[in-house]
Amino acid sequence: MTKPKKELLRGTLDMLILKTVALAPIHGYGISQRLRQMSKDVLDVRQGSLYPALHRLEKQGLVRAEWLDSETGHKAKYYSITKSGRKRLEGERADWEALSAAIAFVLRTAE
Repeated sequence: MTKPKKELLRGTLDMLILKTVALAPIHGYGISQRLRQMSKDVLDVRQGSLYPALHRLEKQGLVRAEWLDSETGHKAKYYSITKSGRKRLEGERADWEALSAAIAFVLRTAE
């Protein structure tokens, strides 16, 4: 069996970040760890991709950030989803489900 590719389709990372921060406020490192855990170690989101995406989402008003004490007692920037972010997530999820269903249908089509 081949190992799944870990690269994400353009725009998919934003949706995954929105889903993760919708669960509970979380810092950047926690987002990457939670995505890895929820994907059973398939997704490995690097800082070089994660933080630019977080800043872009914050600039668009889809997430907000605030400095809070982390589990280790140090200050960390925690991200949470906004109302606009939840609305975007709902739309992205519907689009993703339709697209993935269409791709699955094509792949099941007999040759």
